[in-house]
Amino acid sequence: MNDDVRNIVLGVVAAGISAACGWLGRTYLWRRGLRRRQAFFGLPTHSQCLLVVNRDAAREGAVHRFDVFALLELASLIKDCGAHAQIIQHDLAQQGFGERTEFCLGGPYSNRRMAAHLASLLPGVRMNVDAEPGPDRGAFQIGSERYRLENGVVEYVLLARVTPAEDSRPVFLFCGQSAITNQAATRYLARNAEKLARKHGNGSFCLLLKVVNSHAYGPDVVELVADVTRAAQQPVPPVRTSHRASG
Repeated sequence: MNDDVRNIVLGVVAAGISAACGWLGRTYLWRRGLRRRQAFFGLPTHSQCLLVVNRDAAREGAVHRFDVFALLELASLIKDCGAHAQIIQHDLAQQGFGERTEFCLGGPYSNRRMAAHLASLLPGVRMNVDAEPGPDRGAFQIGSERYRLENGVVEYVLLARVTPAEDSRPVFLFCGQSAITNQAATRYLARNAEKLARKHGNGSFCLLLKVVNSHAYGPDVVELVADVTRAAQQPVPPVRTSHRASG
């Protein structure tokens, strides 16, 4: 074997080793990222989870189209983790929580299970569910603060991950003042899951998000107002401050 042939063979071997190392490295990083994602969502490969959806108040038995879009966002997350989902309407989900991951969608006015979760898991959160029009209709009270709805201009939504016990699967809550805010919260979770996992680990958190000018921008312009975990986990004190929604 002359020097030219030897150099060609050595080059091919080196290229093969380099490609194999690169593939192994990428595979390791991908698998590590997948394990972190699965741990954050509580969704090991082939596991089962629950999607609890509300009903459109204007159409009996129907699901609002923005909630359908939110379900699609969540379905993509679940598929990426290699898990499987069961979709069930809120008034049929008569079971406990913690045995499998749950994604609960909609406000307490249209989702009976959401109302139960807020009372049990986030007692510091109240939402005005009065049917009569008024300035506080649909408003959040979190701790001593109140956040009012300005439909289509400024709307609020809670995004929460709650672990009822140390070894239980998480419950994810998307509790918005309107259907489009539910979709905004699921999209925010999808885009920021890695960041949220780094910051909060696999523990509980409750974030208040603001959806700006949904009439023009849909669910895409979302701002983080505050991490309200501590206030949400404590019973509501007397109201001291009222915030008017503003752009």
